[in-house]
Amino acid sequence: MLTFEEKLSIIESFPELERKDVSLGRVNFHYTNSSYDQKNVVYHLHPNGNGFVYAGKMTGYQTNDKGMVNIRDFTEKALRSTIRKSILSLTPKETEAENEPEEEVWINDNTVTLTLLKEEDMWNVYADDILDGTFTTYKEATHYLDEEGFSRI
Repeated sequence: MLTFEEKLSIIESFPELERKDVSLGRVNFHYTNSSYDQKNVVYHLHPNGNGFVYAGKMTGYQTNDKGMVNIRDFTEKALRSTIRKSILSLTPKETEAENEPEEEVWINDNTVTLTLLKEEDMWNVYADDILDGTFTTYKEATHYLDEEGFSRI
């Protein structure tokens, strides 16, 4: 089993992760460029060697209800691999962004139309000239419109 210091050294070798010290000597590592609400890649790395890595968007891992896999008995190779996969699972996919339109019109059963418009790094939903909602991703915006009973024209 790797020691706390060995695990810390491995985790700190990933420059895209940002260290956050938490209570009881535990350490979290955030991936601030995550395209999801999930930012924790390493969660509660404890001085006793216990800790978790986010694997909620990956297959082949037994995770808890928060999508975390316990790394207590991981080898160096397993830890590096799991962290790399976790970061990749949270990284925006270029193909998703390439397929996103700049503007769409959505309609509901009552023939009410809304316009989904990409403005800078945000997605805005308009009812005529009135802003109805702002979202950080295209996926979030389309999910909202679907839930509200709208479909693409």
